[in-house]
Amino acid sequence: MKSLDVIAAVLLVVGGLNWGLVGFFGFDLVASIFGPMSFLSRIVYIMVGIGALYQAAQWKAIQRRWQPVTA
Repeated sequence: MKSLDVIAAVLLVVGGLNWGLVGFFGFDLVASIFGPMSFLSRIVYIMVGIGALYQAAQWKAIQRRWQPVTA
């Protein structure tokens, strides 16, 4: 599960950076790489959305998984 946590976190960082670029500069990096609303752009947006839903739904469980084990 930790690998899924990392993948979801990376997707959220990608989405956050892209939205930051859109907000600050009006520049959509995903659209510039894959084309505006192309099939690949839509896949990236969908994956970022799924990663956000996963993080939101699993927030408490993720915190428990990543806490250090104390003896």
